[in-house]
Amino acid sequence: MEAFLVSITTVGIAEIGDRTQLLSLLLAVHYRKPWPILAGVLLATLANHTLAGMIGRWFGKFMTPGLLDAAVGASMLAMALWSLRPDRLDGDAGVRGKGAFLATLMAFFIAEIGDKTQLATVALAAGYSSLAAVIAGTTAGMLAANAPVVFTGKAFAERLPVRALHYGATVLFMVLGALFIARALMWWS
Repeated sequence: MEAFLVSITTVGIAEIGDRTQLLSLLLAVHYRKPWPILAGVLLATLANHTLAGMIGRWFGKFMTPGLLDAAVGASMLAMALWSLRPDRLDGDAGVRGKGAFLATLMAFFIAEIGDKTQLATVALAAGYSSLAAVIAGTTAGMLAANAPVVFTGKAFAERLPVRALHYGATVLFMVLGALFIARALMWWS
C-alpha cells in the first residue's frame, strides 16, 4: 500500500504544470472530447510507466538494499531541483488530422519519454517490491492530475497556482529523497 500511495502522490503532484499536463490542455482545447483524451492518457501512461517500471526493477536487481535506497533518494533530490523549472510545450504536438484518442495516445506516450514522472516511475519501481502498485499509483497520479485539465480546459489551467504547486512538488521530492537516504544510512550502519 505504501508503494501505491507514494507513487500516486509523487506523480500526481509532479505532473502539475508538467509538459504532459500542458499537452493534455492543448488536446482538450483542440478536440473538446474529454473521454477519448483521458483514454489515450490512460493507455499511453500504462505503456510508458510499465516500461519505466520494468527498467527500474531491472536496475534494482543489481543493487544492494542500501545502495538502492541511496540511488532512489538521490534521484528524488534531483527531481526536487527539476520541479523548480517550469515546463513548456513547444510546437503543436503533431496532432493535426488525427482523432482525439489516437492523437493523445501517440503524443502523450512520446512526450512522457524522459519526463520527470517517467523517471520517478523508474526510481519508485527500483525502490519498492510491488511493481504493480507502483505502476497503478503512477498511472492514477497521472490521471488525477490530467483529468481536471481535460474536463475544464483552459479555464482551469489559468486558475492554478502553478508556482506554488512546483514548490510543493519540490518539497515532496526532497522529503522522499531524505527518507530514502535515511533508509540507506540505516542499512549501512
